[in-house]
Amino acid sequence: MHTVVVGTSGVTGSDVLAVARAGARVELSDEAVAALAAARDIVDALAAKPEPVYGVSTGFGALATRHISPELRAQLQRNIVRSHAAGMGPRVEREVVRALMFLRLKTVCSGRTGVRPEVARTMADVLNAGITPVVHEYGSLGCSGDLAPLSHCALTLMGEGDAEGPDGTVRPAGELLAEHGITPVELREKEGLALLNGTDGMLGMLVMALADLDTLYKSADVTAALTMEALLGTDKVLAPELHAIRPHPGQAASAANMLAVLDGSGLTGHHQDDAPRVQDAYSVRCAPQVAGAGRDTMAHAGLVAERELASAVDNPVVLPDGRVESNGNFHGAPVAYVLDFLAVAVADLGSIAERRTDRLLDKNRSHGLPPFLADDAGVDSGLMIAQYTQAALVGELKRLAVPASADSIPSSAMQEDHVSMGWSAARKLRTAVDNLARVIAVELYAATRAIQLREGLTPAPASRAVIDAVRAAGVEGPGPDRYLAPDLAAADAFVRAGHLVAAAETVTGPLR
Repeated sequence: MHTVVVGTSGVTGSDVLAVARAGARVELSDEAVAALAAARDIVDALAAKPEPVYGVSTGFGALATRHISPELRAQLQRNIVRSHAAGMGPRVEREVVRALMFLRLKTVCSGRTGVRPEVARTMADVLNAGITPVVHEYGSLGCSGDLAPLSHCALTLMGEGDAEGPDGTVRPAGELLAEHGITPVELREKEGLALLNGTDGMLGMLVMALADLDTLYKSADVTAALTMEALLGTDKVLAPELHAIRPHPGQAASAANMLAVLDGSGLTGHHQDDAPRVQDAYSVRCAPQVAGAGRDTMAHAGLVAERELASAVDNPVVLPDGRVESNGNFHGAPVAYVLDFLAVAVADLGSIAERRTDRLLDKNRSHGLPPFLADDAGVDSGLMIAQYTQAALVGELKRLAVPASADSIPSSAMQEDHVSMGWSAARKLRTAVDNLARVIAVELYAATRAIQLREGLTPAPASRAVIDAVRAAGVEGPGPDRYLAPDLAAADAFVRAGHLVAAAETVTGPLR
């Protein structure tokens, strides 16, 4: 099994995906263990002094003015975990929790948190054992980081609360730790706070969304090309020299992908035949501009993710010169903004795909295709309601595009009076990404059927490869009405697994 070694300088998005989704093992580097020990020596020295130090010998948040005596400090660290583990609602997905835990371990290993090496080792042991704390949907305001979700993870390290074992069964965390020979941690000064203060949940969901969207944006380029073929559109608008005079890199990449899929098509270029038209509709002609803008949004979000993956997010932090200083680096605004920005781009990509689908089904605009791509229109309804489903998904995408990061709500007796809502932005983006896959699946279903109804015209080799692959995956072609939900589910699975892109690439080579 692949192993990810965590050092002091952060991790990569690929590391997050390997641990969260592929179950990669986690190890601490010697450098990280040394940095953990050195920072802990600083915290222990400060804890022995009579002067109060925030996070070491004081309360937290609005209660930071109280100096905590040495005999109560272990209890203080336990209490902050227990009291902050206050999430409610449905359980969060296993991959999200694993990403959350791994990214907190990444910050702990930076040597900026003051956590002992044995706590970090226990975090790695829990991940490697396949134990997943039960984390709930609601509880994080994204400042000070993802407090409630991280608290539920810290509770598992203490052997308390509930967790899911590697077999998928939820049981008391203490039992699971004992079965895997893991000793629960007994938290000392600063450690409880250090395990809770971070943007790890929202960052993990950003990294996974970017990976999923990389596949979905390529998929949307393929379905846009298929629709252009089915509508007998012109691929002249995809010429590289046209996109070079508006040099947005995402736009050029999308146009190049579409052009590669359409290479050798016998359907494009017939826009002057029976029903002459000067230009294709915006949803077809402007596909690279819309998808390209989304790609450039992803590039910006990826840059933010890279910076955050290299960050040590905690409060207070241990500096190399021995100071322990408070700061606001736990605020999730940088991550929250791009999560919301991506939701806007996703909604627009879904919207333009739905408009193309509707055009395929409308006999007044489809240039000779049967109404709703039905076998016997009137007796058969064809894909009429598949488009309804797609439209409902797009309506939801638009609602999910409303930014969470503009909706700060004060907490902690006005001490935390401006929060990022980044966790909420991440949660709604996950839903949006799921729905986008379904929207693209409906366009794929309609476009492949429409191409097959163009008798006497030969699709591009890449289009033919896609049609053959999607039919082999159980998505049926033209014919009388049948139970559509299984076909749509199979098309969704085909898109989501990356098989649509893979099928096109058997002809085009790697898409951009």
